[in-house]
Amino acid sequence: MEGLLVSTQPTKELVVVPNPHPDKVYDVEMSTNEFTTLCPMTGQPDFATVTVVYQPADHLVELKSLKLYLWSFRNEGHFHEDVTNIILNDFVAAAQPRMARVTTDFTVRGGIHTKVTTEYRRPE
Repeated sequence: MEGLLVSTQPTKELVVVPNPHPDKVYDVEMSTNEFTTLCPMTGQPDFATVTVVYQPADHLVELKSLKLYLWSFRNEGHFHEDVTNIILNDFVAAAQPRMARVTTDFTVRGGIHTKVTTEYRRPE
């Protein structure tokens, strides 16, 4: 969108834009394998693929702002379950979707693979 300025630094702000088809129910799936956060116990990096699936209502989340938002976790310490729910809560607060699901699929650490999924559905 012309005139829309999005930061080039990590940020906690998710930018939304008007949904041109708010009358339609459809799924949007976004995924990145570049997510990093720190283990709060060891301080070591944890790497994950983050997938967000949502059904927009009046707003869409601008993709670059999502990238910069996810980037903001790289120097923060979070347990896998915690960061997954934080992402969902922030996404829902910004976009106010009909439905949203966040899945974090972390790389194996200490021989254990962790995948966390959390979901929101707007009350009808």
